[in-house]
Amino acid sequence: MTGLYLRELTLSHFRSHRRAVLSLDARPIAIFGRNGAGKTNILEAVSLMSPGRGLRGASAEDMARRPESVGWKLTGVLQSLHQVHEVETWAEPGGSRNVTIDGKTAAQVALGRISRVTWLVPVMDRLWMEGADGRRKFLDRMAMSFEPGHGEAVLTYEKAMRDRNRLLKDGHRDAHWYGALEAQMAKAGAAIQENRRRTVALIVGAQMSAQTAFPAAELQLLHAEGAETGPEGEAELAEAYAESRPRDLMAGRTLVGPHRADLAATYAEKAMPARECSTGEQKALLVSLILAHGRALAQDFGAPPMLLLDEVSAHLDADRRAALYDEIVALGAQAFLTGTGPELFTELGARAMHIEVRDEAGQSLIQEVAP
Repeated sequence: MTGLYLRELTLSHFRSHRRAVLSLDARPIAIFGRNGAGKTNILEAVSLMSPGRGLRGASAEDMARRPESVGWKLTGVLQSLHQVHEVETWAEPGGSRNVTIDGKTAAQVALGRISRVTWLVPVMDRLWMEGADGRRKFLDRMAMSFEPGHGEAVLTYEKAMRDRNRLLKDGHRDAHWYGALEAQMAKAGAAIQENRRRTVALIVGAQMSAQTAFPAAELQLLHAEGAETGPEGEAELAEAYAESRPRDLMAGRTLVGPHRADLAATYAEKAMPARECSTGEQKALLVSLILAHGRALAQDFGAPPMLLLDEVSAHLDADRRAALYDEIVALGAQAFLTGTGPELFTELGARAMHIEVRDEAGQSLIQEVAP
């Protein structure tokens, strides 16, 4: 088979798993077990088949199993379109994360060229209620799946901005120092803006062109302080940074740029801002965006991403839960879904693998079971 999915995943001293081996196929995987058994740890391991710090945003050291603290290692056999790759990622005690692809040392960004992973976890349920930072990260993760270099642009921008903010806090006024940093920020910032715009357009298009049980969200990229317009492109950003220096010096930080952007969503059918919707509606809107992202990626990359849906049944009634499973199967995505009991996945039946995770004597055990 072609497509994008993990054929095998091995966890060694990762979180609660001393050693676990999962042999998989392209079907969704329903993972159930009691709270604390280690279900989300499996999803986190899969998320590390992509660039970044995974779905928890944890440090490499925090991923190591306690109390051994001997480091950790993940090995995945990844079907990526018409090719098969062996991916290894690990960290030694006190060290940073390492990656090899087919036995060769690779930068994390290289994972983005062969793998696409997206996720929805419970902490994201309040995405529309909390600060803009979480929404930017949500958008940037999706943007990185369309353009793997987006993550590098974000890192370049943030490093230059930190250096500029240090100058501002220390009261430096040398225009030459600012100019060099602002040139870096403008170049990286323009790339960030373009990638975000393209991502929003692709997702909106995928939502509006599909018949789905989940509500469509109208999306809008906003500038600083919710403004609909602002500096766009490299030249305008460079000019805006230069003009904003007096105001930024007073504030001690950079007040203009893509780091101040926000993602606004409106429940299209009701013309209601997402932040004013019910908890269930907000969850349904998020699910809709994740599914639309999958459809858009299937067109752009050639296969839908691997979906990580942690406790996805929370705030979804039985009808919407069944609809979600139908849409995942129709999409053809290898989705990893977690829940506390097998009854949450009854509607999937033999269309999915069913895996039970148990905690015994402080060690997580994994076993495939019949649906």
